[in-house]
Amino acid sequence: MSAENKVPAIRFKGFSKRWTVKKLQDLTETGFSNGVFNDPQKVGKGYRLINVKDMYAGNSIDVESLSLVDIDEKEFKKNKVEYGDIFFTRSSLVKEGIAYSNVNLSNHQNITFDGHLIRMQPCKRSTNPVFLSSLFKTPSARNQFILGGKTTTMTTIGQSDIASVEVPIPSVEEQTKIGNYFQQLDTLIAQHQKKHDKLLNLKKALLELMFPKQGATEPKIRFKGFSGEWEEKGLEEISVKIQDGTHFSPKSFDTEDFLYITSKNVKNGYIELSKAQFISKEEHDNIYKRCDVKQGDVLLTKDGTIGQACVNELSIPFSLLSSVAFIRLNPNFSNYFLYHLLVSQIGQKEIESQIAGQALKRITLTKINNFSFDFPSHQEQQKIASCLSALDALITQHQAQLKKLSNIKQACLEKMFV
Repeated sequence: MSAENKVPAIRFKGFSKRWTVKKLQDLTETGFSNGVFNDPQKVGKGYRLINVKDMYAGNSIDVESLSLVDIDEKEFKKNKVEYGDIFFTRSSLVKEGIAYSNVNLSNHQNITFDGHLIRMQPCKRSTNPVFLSSLFKTPSARNQFILGGKTTTMTTIGQSDIASVEVPIPSVEEQTKIGNYFQQLDTLIAQHQKKHDKLLNLKKALLELMFPKQGATEPKIRFKGFSGEWEEKGLEEISVKIQDGTHFSPKSFDTEDFLYITSKNVKNGYIELSKAQFISKEEHDNIYKRCDVKQGDVLLTKDGTIGQACVNELSIPFSLLSSVAFIRLNPNFSNYFLYHLLVSQIGQKEIESQIAGQALKRITLTKINNFSFDFPSHQEQQKIASCLSALDALITQHQAQLKKLSNIKQACLEKMFV
């Protein structure tokens, strides 16, 4: 990017002219305005209302999820929302959150907006609202909004502060090209998010239906070919070893030797390695004498965020802090079945019932040994575990794609604007 020459680093073919710096007040049809008073006594019917919470749901206002407010026709006409209107939050608990923006891309004729928002109605002849909405999320524009905020108990911003912000813009044709690109990118992100959320909801439902509820001995749904009651087993009874890590304060962290895993690294069914630390071989050897974690062991956090679990899929040895326990099952029981059982509603209730402590909550190794659950045959355990693990793999794929698309969008926000 060349701010001095007012041209972005990346452009669509056919565009070469310098961008022109303009104040936001020069890009509007009717200036800036605050919305209607949101009377709690008048909600539930009337006109659709864009509220502060709606600013953060997606890359354009989700009209179908708006609440309703009952205001008179005169007030509505004064504050009627049009296609392309852009809204900014007026206040924030943190300075960095001020003037967060979103755009209305709906043609609905019954929408108004809350008084805690500031509306900008872009000039339709000289601007593209989708382009502006993306532009307002760039670091350059955000920095100006943040500088315009005034902090007391909260940070607030006024119409004149937003109106005075200066932004470089290209021709309407180039704005439209850029706006369409970001709209397509946002649509792709939304599609993956929707699929991701559907899979999460499906897994949540299956976790409730594929394990017997309290007091029952059979689940509500089963795979074809399986029947009969599940049998209650104590965790200590079906395990070869249940052990936690050590109380240990490394002398120094090394970036080349052995992984050092704490409860912070166990989350969402995986060992999170991006935040893992390393210790020396000598320190690792001292710990590993007590807690020899092996591939396939089930890890369970004992303090911090209690009840996070995963199956250790790492083929390399690592050291374990006392905030994590590992469970090594005998061959007649499935480690992945146990993992899914632990993160299910049934497993989490069992864990929560055994938590001790007031200020510092934790679960002891003795309590983990005393866990008791219902188990089906080994074959049925494997069938259930395979189904739920396949769902996890799909969820992870969508998470990775969402992260990739978000990174692409962030890079484009930095390279396609001045």
